Amino acid sequence: MKREIPLLISMAAGIFVLIGFFVPHPAIRNTYDDIQQWVIIVVAFTYVLGMANLMRINTEQIQRRAKDWPYKLALVLSLVGTMIVGFFFSRGSHYLDDRTGFSWIYLTFYSSMSSTMFSLLAFFIASAAFRAFRVRSVEALLLAIAALILMIGRVPIGNAIHPAIPQIADWLMEIPQNAAKRGILMGAALGVIATGFRVILGIERTYGSEGGG
Repeated sequence: MKREIPLLISMAAGIFVLIGFFVPHPAIRNTYDDIQQWVIIVVAFTYVLGMANLMRINTEQIQRRAKDWPYKLALVLSLVGTMIVGFFFSRGSHYLDDRTGFSWIYLTFYSSMSSTMFSLLAFFIASAAFRAFRVRSVEALLLAIAALILMIGRVPIGNAIHPAIPQIADWLMEIPQNAAKRGILMGAALGVIATGFRVILGIERTYGSEGGG
């Protein structure tokens, strides 16, 4: 029963939400909206549980002086410090308003570190592109040609070489790129639908079996 009851609740809620998405009847729609609000509340509690779990795991590793424990200490101190500033030094205003302590932390530290991570990511993308553009087949040759046209067409030198290069780059982005992207999104949507049905019916092993196995 410890396994069957959560599965039955999940199945009933999933089927009802699926019906409520397509049936505009007020009685069903109101209940559907209530379930959506409950989901937001549950997600808020998962953030609290996630934070507590993060604190527990990292605190234990700091006490044991595990590998990279100074970084874990920095993580815990940053988390606690941000919470203190957000709860006690941003009263009377939204936490992201200008001149609040939380906003200062966000703009000074988080935004700067995010920009640093994205700048490092550019080098990894360049390295991956160099490996991917090695011409070993006709498909790789077409990919390399398209990438070269896009890179040249997106900078002023492309227009200086020939006015048609930016137009070809725009065509590549509007037609072939959009077609491929929509195909990938449709495939991902079908995968989400299939996984949703597996969860609703209780046949998803990572969700419906004990121990996640």
